[in-house]
Amino acid sequence: MITIEERLVKEFKLKPFQVENAIKLIDEGNTIPFIARYRKEATGEMSDEQLRDLFERLTYLRNLDKRKEEVIRLIDEQGKLDEELQAKIIASETMTEVEDLYRPYKQKKRTRATIAKEKGLEPLAIIFWEQTEKVDIEIEASKYIDEEKGVATAEEAIQGAKDIVAEMISDVADYRKEIRNIIYRKGMISSKAAKDEKSVYEMYYDYSEAVNKIPSHRILAMNRGEKEEFLKVKIEETDDEILAYLNNEVIIEDSPYVEILADVIADAYKRLIKPSVENEVRNDLTGVAEEQAIKVFGQNAKKLLLQPPLKGLTVMGFDPAYRTGCKIAVIDETGKLLDTTTVYPTEPQNDVDGAKKKLLELINKYTINMIAIGNGTASRESEMFVSDMIKEVKHDIYYAMVSEAGASVYSASKLATEEYPDINVSLRGAISIARRLQDPLAELVKIDPKSIGVGQYQHDVNQTRLDESLTGVVEDAVNSIGVDLNTATPSLLKYVSGINKTLANNIVKYRDEHGKIKDRKELLKVSKLGPVAFTQCAGFLRILDGKNPLDNTSVHPESYEAAEKILNIAGYEVKDIKEKLGEVKAKLATLDVEKIAKELEIGVPTVKDIIKELQKPGRDPREDMPKPILRSDVLKMEDLQEGMILTGTVRNVIDFGAFVDIGVKSDGLVHISELSEKFVKNPMDVVAVGDIVKVRVIKVDLEKKKVSLSMKGV
Repeated sequence: MITIEERLVKEFKLKPFQVENAIKLIDEGNTIPFIARYRKEATGEMSDEQLRDLFERLTYLRNLDKRKEEVIRLIDEQGKLDEELQAKIIASETMTEVEDLYRPYKQKKRTRATIAKEKGLEPLAIIFWEQTEKVDIEIEASKYIDEEKGVATAEEAIQGAKDIVAEMISDVADYRKEIRNIIYRKGMISSKAAKDEKSVYEMYYDYSEAVNKIPSHRILAMNRGEKEEFLKVKIEETDDEILAYLNNEVIIEDSPYVEILADVIADAYKRLIKPSVENEVRNDLTGVAEEQAIKVFGQNAKKLLLQPPLKGLTVMGFDPAYRTGCKIAVIDETGKLLDTTTVYPTEPQNDVDGAKKKLLELINKYTINMIAIGNGTASRESEMFVSDMIKEVKHDIYYAMVSEAGASVYSASKLATEEYPDINVSLRGAISIARRLQDPLAELVKIDPKSIGVGQYQHDVNQTRLDESLTGVVEDAVNSIGVDLNTATPSLLKYVSGINKTLANNIVKYRDEHGKIKDRKELLKVSKLGPVAFTQCAGFLRILDGKNPLDNTSVHPESYEAAEKILNIAGYEVKDIKEKLGEVKAKLATLDVEKIAKELEIGVPTVKDIIKELQKPGRDPREDMPKPILRSDVLKMEDLQEGMILTGTVRNVIDFGAFVDIGVKSDGLVHISELSEKFVKNPMDVVAVGDIVKVRVIKVDLEKKKVSLSMKGV
């Protein structure tokens, strides 16, 4: 029998040592970010994404093995387990296969078949099922007439026996497996309108597509339409083939009961097999679609979290609105709140002059360089106002559109109340918008990942699974950047490898009581943060002006000695990476990595990582990514013309394309067919959230406020 490890090697196309070591490290309690970053030799440099996929599959296969053991035990307790059945259960590759094999032995509710068995009709059913004994059906059935048992006629006895056979057919695991295969090969999933009413589901009012070709987003759209009672969804076009298959399997050559069994098979399929198997197929399709949606959401979220910060700028957060006014918050380059106000440049007040006067005073008072405008209600009117206003500012000032998804969730949260107890709830949203531009990661971790505004159908998928996946995504993003130990909030610290909510709060409490942490080893003085947690978290926490310059790198304390030796080989000391970085960087680039690895008896990947970190201590990897588009003028949808070339920011990537912010009220859609001259199977192979792209306008629908874009040939 193939082991779990062997199966994972085959499925993930990995080497046995990679799988074996990855499982060992996971079982020892190491976090995925820690394994991916500091145990590269052991895993053969598996990425965090590979490790998470492996962990999920490992969990499934272990649960599958537990279920197999349980099913074998339950059948054995009934005295019905034989070697053949046990071998089939052990060889099963999915939970569905195991449950199919367990079905005949499962405790059933009272069914037509169980009632017939209570009436003593099972021997008659066995005659029909085995087809080896030819009897006069009427005469044989009359033997089972028993008023006390509720069998009044021969016809009733025959019908009861047929009900038993129907359930026997339904319980055959091989039949169910092949029927599912037929549905996947030949089935069509169709949807019809459930009511005569306009809706967003109109394209599905008379729609069908092959089960094996329908994309994930259409499955989820149909499911939602069905849930909202706009659609009726079913699987079609396989009944004849399935019935032919069952007849061929059940009815033996020269059977004396062809007519009876044909009738039983039709009943078994229509009443017992079809509803449950089609439900299983739809659940499988939904499961795959949900996993795809969760994966897309996760990839988009990670790209959004890793957007480059705009450091060293005083930012005005502008949260647009109509009746209640636009909320304004000014923060300094460290994120500290300087001022707040509310202005009313939009309808119904239209106090443009008053708003302009108030905001120009703030801009000049704090020398504001950047205005972050939320992209929600009244955003384009606010953008037009800001664009016009900043023309009167004498120093350089720009604005950028910022996703305000989740800002209202944050504003009313317990965390926001703790951060700004004296600030009105409505003004907290403006603070969040400003900080998202200044440092997206630090701000967005305060919000439930489901609320950050990327992905598709996130409210339709399994919420527990989505939470697990997105938590992993946030952890990977936070740990790939690293966290400033002396400024990080508990909401950011809790995502660091090895640190939970309690430890995050304890670190902040320790900082408050003892001042700045000056050495990574000082973490061991934090309450409840022992050696195990220290090993997991230390490399991801940065100390900008600490005693040891290595504390401002992702070099793990366990590798400090190796880092010092590498610097010594280059002719330098640790302090030189601060004082003579240019020289050190140039010299390190000339070193023979493999020779050093052999000399120091450590892995080549670790040596490479150490050298890379020594060459750029404290550098934020997000600085290499494209900065947000900074604007000083506004573009109206009416200004757009077909053929116009524009620069935009990718705001969302879904299965059928990408939405791009080109500076008008609605994001334009680049359909998957317009992403590239080449065939594109997955939009994420071409674009990602946050990418700055050139697009050509190919269609403008002013009535529907929709813009179609193309990236071909621009």
